[in-house]
This record gives sequence, C-alpha cells and structure tokens, in this order.
Amino acid sequence: MLVHLSVRDFAIVDTLELAHGPGFTVLTGETGAGKSILIDALALALGERADADQIRQGCDRADVTAEFAIDALADVQRWISDQALEGDPGILLLRRVVERNGRSRAFINGHPATLAQLREIGDQLVDIHGQHAHQSLLRQTMQRQVLDAHAGLSELAREVSEGYRKWQQLAKSRQEHQSHAAVRDREREQLSWQVDELSKLALLPGEWESVQVEQSRLAHAASLIEGVQAALDALSESDSAMLGSLSGVLARLRPLVAYDESLAEALALLESSQAQAREAVYALRHYSGRIELDPQRLRGIEQRLEGIHAIARKYRVKPEGLPDLLDDLRARLQQLEIASDIEALSEMEQAASARYRECAGMLSVGRKKAAAKLSREVTAAMRELAMTGGRFQVALRELREGGASGGEEVEFLVAANAGAEPRPLAKVASGGELSRISLAIQVITSRAAAVPTLIFDEVDAGIGGAVAEVVGKKLRALGAARQVLCVTHLPQVAAQAVQQWSVEKALDGQGAKCRVRLLDPGARIEEIARMLGGVEVTATTRKHAAEMLGAG
Repeated sequence: MLVHLSVRDFAIVDTLELAHGPGFTVLTGETGAGKSILIDALALALGERADADQIRQGCDRADVTAEFAIDALADVQRWISDQALEGDPGILLLRRVVERNGRSRAFINGHPATLAQLREIGDQLVDIHGQHAHQSLLRQTMQRQVLDAHAGLSELAREVSEGYRKWQQLAKSRQEHQSHAAVRDREREQLSWQVDELSKLALLPGEWESVQVEQSRLAHAASLIEGVQAALDALSESDSAMLGSLSGVLARLRPLVAYDESLAEALALLESSQAQAREAVYALRHYSGRIELDPQRLRGIEQRLEGIHAIARKYRVKPEGLPDLLDDLRARLQQLEIASDIEALSEMEQAASARYRECAGMLSVGRKKAAAKLSREVTAAMRELAMTGGRFQVALRELREGGASGGEEVEFLVAANAGAEPRPLAKVASGGELSRISLAIQVITSRAAAVPTLIFDEVDAGIGGAVAEVVGKKLRALGAARQVLCVTHLPQVAAQAVQQWSVEKALDGQGAKCRVRLLDPGARIEEIARMLGGVEVTATTRKHAAEMLGAG
C-alpha cells in the first residue's frame, strides 16, 4: 500500500509531502489545478519514461519518492531479497531523479537501480487506469491482454508467444535448408577444414603470452646468466664484495652508538640494507640455478611462435584471439551440421510445434472459461451504469494455424440496447457509452488484480447523475479490499470516498504552484458544493453536498 508520496520540483509542484491511507481516496480540484500531475509523479517513481520538460521551470532536477508498506506482500519482499535491494523492514522506497540534461537516476531502498527493476516492482504495487484507458480498449491487442490478465493467464500467454517464436524459427531454418543446401554445404566444408587446422595448432587460452615470455628468457639466457653472476660477485663473492664491506662498516658504527644515539637511525638503515642485500643474493642464487642455455628448447619455442603468427596472419586476427576464433567456428559448424540434418531439423520443428499447440490449447481452455465469466460480470456492471439493455461479450475466434498470441483472436463485442446484435466495441459505443463500458471493465478486472493499490485518473469522464453515484459506490466497494485513489470531477464519486484531497493551483512571484490539503468534514462539504454549483456556492448546494456525504 502507498503510504507516502514526496515530490520536489515536478511540473508545477515545488514541494509536496502527501500521506495516503487505506480505502477509497479522491483527489478533486479545479481543472488545471494539477490533480493528474500527482499521478504522473507517482508513475515516474514506478519507472515511467522521464522527460526534462517535467522539471519545474527554473529548477535543475525533479525528485519523486514513493513509500510503500509491504508487510503483507510476501512476493514483493522476496523480489527485494533476490535483487539484494533490502531496506527497512516492511518498507519499500522507490525514488526517481530527473536531471535538466534529460538523464534520470533510479533508486530502490536507497540502492541504485535500473528502470527495468523499477517497472518490475512497480507492476506488483500499483495499477494505474489512465484518462484514455477507454481508447486503448478499442485495440484488440489490449482486449486480449485485459482478458489474460483478468484470468491469470499472462504468464502462459508469454510462454505461448515464445513457443510460437521458436517453432517459426525452426520452420524457417528447415525451409532455408531446403532452398540453400548447396551454399550451406560449401560453407560447412570450409568451416570443417578451418576448425581442423586450428585444432591441430592446439593453442590454449593464455599460451601465446606464456610462450612469448619463455622465448624472451631462452633467447637472452647467456646475458641473464652473465648478468646474474656479475651481480653475485659484486654482492658477495668477490674480494671487494658489497656485503663484506657493509659488514665492516656496521662493525665500526655499532660501538659508536653508545657515545651518540643519533647514529642509531643510520645504523638501522644500514642493517636493513644488509638484510635486503642478503635476500637478494639468495634470490639470485636460486635464479641462477634454474636458468640455463637450451638451444634446442629455444628452437622449438621459436618454431611454435612462428606457427602461431602464420595462422593468425592467415585468419587476420591477433594471435591471442585464435582460441576464441576456434570456438566461434566450431559453434557455427555445429549450427550448420544441425541445419544440414533435415530429418533432425524436422523432428525439432515438430517437437516445437507440439509444445506450442499444447500450451496454446491450455491457454484456449482458460480463455473460454474467463471469457464467459467476464462477459457476465461486465454485462451486469453495464446495467448498473444505466445501460439497462446492454450486453457485453468476449468473442474468441479460432485461428486455424494459431499465432503468437495463441489459437484464437480475442475481441470485445457490445450491444448498447436490448435486442441489438453485439458488434465490435470500436464500432458501436458512443463516447459516453464507451466511458461507462471501459469503467465497468476496469472495475471488474481490478477485483482480480494482485496489486494492492489501484489508481483511476478521471476514468469517469463522460458520465454523470445517478450513474456517477453508482460509479462512486463501486469504487468505494473496491476500496474495502484495496487502496483506491481516484482523480475525479464528479461530486457523486467524491462523496463516496473515505477521505478527500483538494488540489489547488496558486500563483506567486515564481509562477504557478500546486498545493494539496486533506479536507476535514466541513471542508469536504464546501468542496463538493463547489463541484455541484461551480463558482457560486449557495446554501442550497451546501445542503445538497452535506446530504450526499451523509448518504455516502
């Protein structure tokens, strides 16, 4: 449940702290006051597209934070844990910052997050029905998605879509095989020869670097031996060796420290130098025992380098890239060998087709059951919304070969009057009827939604009177189980709310600002009276407003 919304410098909002409670809440106010801006701000925190134009004029950035209570949302808590985005127990913070240069940053519980993560968790928290939801319902794609979501079939629908894609991909590969067999055979023959050549080279990852190091050591073995021996002579093995001289110096200085302690620092440095020089001697002797002249090994290494160089030039890659090239060629050869086996390819295609049809069949069964139920429920809701003879029907038309969306097309049909034959929603409904049908669909489908917060942004446009009162009662009933927020201009809807926020636009020296305040009972009467009577609020409209609130 949404418990708090903080908005900074977004559109005409300079600073806003809005606490939300459970049940049915309405946001009301004059046209242009900024009611829908608050919904836009919340949508931004949920991962919607950001735009620099959303930043308040004269400001450098917009900042929106939404706080949710998630004690009862086990799936949400599990997702947060899986993503390692934990915060305070029982609380989820979603934050979005939009910069003037168009860039935006996202945070979940204070951790940097991606927009995909914001959207993924946002889909589990809030369902927003926008002002133009009825327009999107005219598209058959949206109608299918609404039915699948209402029936809990969205995941199966995605599986069907993916299965169809795999099936069609294999069918295309088989067809290409049949029409391009000769070209593919030539490519396979060439790849086979190249893989054989590179396999014989047997260059291991990292071998190129190690061979270069060994070649350098063997090629300069004489110089290394000579240089190491010279160093050993200078340090410890000649008559004038450094360690011997240093020992003599230390023997002279040690007694003198008793006379002047300021010599102790120099003495310590010399003793440290002596210890390090001895370590160097030990290391050089160990090294000299391992280094040797090996002309035969050197010739072998140089031949290996020459062979690697030659193959790398032939394939126009860097020597260290040859192992990766071999892996790529092997993978491509494997693809061609699979593709060249028409029998195996056909079997894979048939298996993919069978799997698709199995999933599509399960989806069809679920859709048929859900379509009948949704048709009954929306029809009943339409009749409550003053469409007495209206009838809603979810039509499923079988596709002989199936498709990415399953084995049938989904289309919403409606008969606005008794006795009329149901026809496509886009061709029958008038503006007002479409608003009522859309609202009926949204209220019905929202009951089955798993999200705890539902937002309706002026979806009651185009209705009024007794119908508006019915809409308000439906939203109030929905608020008994969910948190429902509704932006409305209808007093009949507002009167049914548990709590009411008034959104106002004020002007000052810096321009327009949006202000929001929670209305107490007396202020609610004034606001609903304003919604009833316009600019002039009379005693009659106040009385009517009080009666509406009392009835709610």
